[in-house]
Amino acid sequence: MTLKQPARYPDLADPQARPRYTGISTFFRTAHTETLADVDIGLIGVPFDGGVTNRTGARHGPRAVRDQSSLLRRYNAATGIKPFELARIRDLGDCWIEQPFELTGALAEIEAFLRPIVEANVIPVSIGGDHSISWPILRAVAAKRPAGLIHIDAHCDTGDDYLGSRFHHGAPFRRAVEEGLIDPKRTIQIGIRGTTNDADMWGFSRDSGMRVLDMEEFHDNGWAHAVREARHIVGDGPVYLTYDIDSLDPAQAPGTGTPEAGGLTALEAIRLLRGLRGLDFVGADLVEVAPSFDPGTLTAFNGASLLFEILCLVAEAWDARKPK
Repeated sequence: MTLKQPARYPDLADPQARPRYTGISTFFRTAHTETLADVDIGLIGVPFDGGVTNRTGARHGPRAVRDQSSLLRRYNAATGIKPFELARIRDLGDCWIEQPFELTGALAEIEAFLRPIVEANVIPVSIGGDHSISWPILRAVAAKRPAGLIHIDAHCDTGDDYLGSRFHHGAPFRRAVEEGLIDPKRTIQIGIRGTTNDADMWGFSRDSGMRVLDMEEFHDNGWAHAVREARHIVGDGPVYLTYDIDSLDPAQAPGTGTPEAGGLTALEAIRLLRGLRGLDFVGADLVEVAPSFDPGTLTAFNGASLLFEILCLVAEAWDARKPK
């Protein structure tokens, strides 16, 4: 028996239609479950920031994005996509880490959490956490065949050893290439910018065949140019989408561990994501929201807004693949 039933407005029987300040906090006010029955797309919090190299706090990102996602509604007015009608979308809770102080073991826990989800043919959309989580997620998603990669970020994250570790948030996609999880020739990195201590910091990206579309090229040619390049690079094969919130300018995403001046606006990011409709997305993540640096919850809200656009892309991809 449901304790509260709508007496005047039948539409409010759907929890997603109720006043947005009500209800238990889940991603987009979807139903929470810890089983995989009746799930097509799983929204997963990954509250782990053991791979950061400077400012910590992204472990609190999933909770902040969950809370801000209650401000989003059910339909995408610009594209007409109704993700919650296309697929059974559930909040699968958090991949919380039993041993967060041991980095390689913690990343192995993330992989172990994701594997049964992927094996059940549920598409994972993960919310971090720092960017080191993408490598173990890809180990689950791309276990059977390499995926293409659309990577939107201020940094290429193809570094190597840093202070004794090869598994920090600046290296996940180098590790993924080395293991054959992603095809570098079907990989594009968009929005890259900022200072480095190594003149060839992102040399691995270019040398391995990745397309690096830096912020200068993005600014000079616009979001539509980036869309054309991304679609050309990844083609028709399976593709994973990873979105680092520090791709946004710090004016619109101050709450992140490694901000870089001169980034995308929220509108440019939204237009870029909407331009990727129709690609064969097999998973996605949004990472690096750090609420302790986030005045006014601006970063978490923009993160939730971008996550909704990502969810729309994944829902359309799932709908296109299902038997008709």
